[in-house]
Amino acid sequence: METPPPYGPPPLPPPGEVRRALRALDDAGLRRALRTTPGAGVRFPLGDGREGVSFASNDYLALAGEARLALALEAGAREEGAGAGAARLLAGARPAHEALEREAAAFKGTGAALLFGSGYLANLSVIPALAGAGDLVVSDALNHASLVDGCRLSRAEVRIVPHGDADAVRRALASPRSGRRVVVTEGLFSMEGDVAPLAGVVAAARETGALVIVDDAHGHGVLGATGGGAREAAGVEPADDLVEVGTFGKAFGGYGAFVAWTPDGVELLRHRARGFVFSTALPPGVAAMDLAGMRLARAEPERRERLRANVARLRAGLEAAGLAPGGVPESPILPLVLGTPDAATAAAGHLLERGFWIPAIRPPTVPRGTSRLRLSVSAGHSDADLDGAAAALAEVLGG
Repeated sequence: METPPPYGPPPLPPPGEVRRALRALDDAGLRRALRTTPGAGVRFPLGDGREGVSFASNDYLALAGEARLALALEAGAREEGAGAGAARLLAGARPAHEALEREAAAFKGTGAALLFGSGYLANLSVIPALAGAGDLVVSDALNHASLVDGCRLSRAEVRIVPHGDADAVRRALASPRSGRRVVVTEGLFSMEGDVAPLAGVVAAARETGALVIVDDAHGHGVLGATGGGAREAAGVEPADDLVEVGTFGKAFGGYGAFVAWTPDGVELLRHRARGFVFSTALPPGVAAMDLAGMRLARAEPERRERLRANVARLRAGLEAAGLAPGGVPESPILPLVLGTPDAATAAAGHLLERGFWIPAIRPPTVPRGTSRLRLSVSAGHSDADLDGAAAALAEVLGG
C-alpha cells in the first residue's frame, strides 16, 4: 500500500466517528449554530415581525454600517481592482495597502505597520516569527485562542502565568536561560472585559530584555484619551521592545489586521511572518474601507464618548438590578458568568424571546465552569436599548 506524503491531509474519520463527536458536543451543551442577521448595526429582524437588538457585535463605534465606509470600499475596488491577486511580495503592494499602513503607524505612533488578513492570522504569524525553539514565551492564562496557537506554533517553551499578574510575569522571566524571552498578552481581554496591567508587564519584561507582544484588537479605538488602546491608557510609550497587534474589524468597522512596530521590526516580519509571506493580500477596496474607518474613528471622538456613556448606563442598570457584570468600567465588554453551558444557552434563548441577542459564551472559548453571557456595547445603542436589555436580564436571571 502506498504511503501518503507527510504533507498530505490526515485521513478522514469514519462517518460514525464524526456523528459521535457531534453527539458529544450536544451532550455537553457545546453545539453551536450560525444565525443569519441581515445588515450591520445593532438592530435586526427576528422573523416574526419584531425587531431585535444585538449585543453580540464588536462594532464598538457603530462604524460597520457607516455609508462612508461602504463608499470607500466601492471606490477602492473600482480604482485598484476587486482582489489583490497574490501575496504582496509577489504581486507588489497597492497604493491602498501602503496608505493604510502609514495610517496605522501614525495611529500607534510607531515607525511602521504591516497588514494581515485577520487578527487571528497576525497572531499566528508574529509570535513564531519572533520566538522559536530554545526561547521562552510567557503567556497570560486567558489569552485569545490565536495567541495560544501562535505560541504553540513557535516551538518555544511556553509558560502560562495567572491572568493579569505582572509579578507572575516577572517570576516566569527570571529563570536563567540563553534564549530570547517574549511576553504575550491581550490589551483589553475579549471575554473578561478587563485590561492587562501593561505598565507592570512592560517593566517586568525590561528587567530581562524581553520583548512584549500585545494583541489589543478590542482596545484600539476604545481605550485611552484618544482611543489609542490599552497602551495609551496605561501611559506606556511606543518602544523597540513593544509589538502591537490590532484589527480593523472591531472599533474601525472594517476587516483585516495590522502589526505596529519599528521600521526594522516590520522589515523583519515581512520576511519571517508566514501569514504575510504566503497569503494573498487584502483586497484593495477593503484596505480603502479600513482606512476610512480608522480616519473616522479618529476624526469623530463623539463616537467614543457615546460608547463610554452607553457602557456606564448599561453597567449602572445591571448593578441596580442586582447583577454583577465583570470587566472594568471603561470596557465595552460586560460578561455575566453563569457557570454551566446549559445555564448560559438557556438564558440566551429566553433573552432572544424578549428581543435581545446576548450570546452565550461556552468552552473552549472560556474555561470550564465559567460559561457566560457576553454583552458587547456599541455607540449605536440607544438609551431604550440599554435600559431594555438591563430589564430583560434582570427578569431572566432573577436579579
